[in-house]
Amino acid sequence: MSFDNFLNQLKTKANELKTDVLKFKNKNFLNAAMAGSALIAIADGSVSAEEKQKMIKFIEGHDALSIFTTSDVIKAFQEFIGQLEFDKDIGEAKAYQALGKMKSDVEASRLLMRMIIAIAASDGNFDASEKNVAAKIARELGLNPSEFELA
Repeated sequence: MSFDNFLNQLKTKANELKTDVLKFKNKNFLNAAMAGSALIAIADGSVSAEEKQKMIKFIEGHDALSIFTTSDVIKAFQEFIGQLEFDKDIGEAKAYQALGKMKSDVEASRLLMRMIIAIAASDGNFDASEKNVAAKIARELGLNPSEFELA
């Protein structure tokens, strides 16, 4: 093996490690984003195609989360939806637990709220049940719902 090949392999392994570290670092944000997305999407009783598309576009366009594949995002979202559909109380507890892990990061929490509100409004109707869930999510994140015109 030539020295150049050795260096190229070393660079490849370093990049793979960096990607793995970034995924680990942002896993809590991904889980919080999918938990909030699931809570808001199911708030009005059904999950619309527009809500799903808005969530996927947000994740794909966010630098810190673009390291995750679309299938990783969909899988995490479906897990939260599945938990909510199977047992609403336990599903909500798990979703709010995932959101609570972001409470100490105000910038990330605000970003999550903007995403959640965009998803809720994506079907053209940001109704009272969705606003109530969004306000509850804001409080879980340590934010004042009135900052987002929810109170």
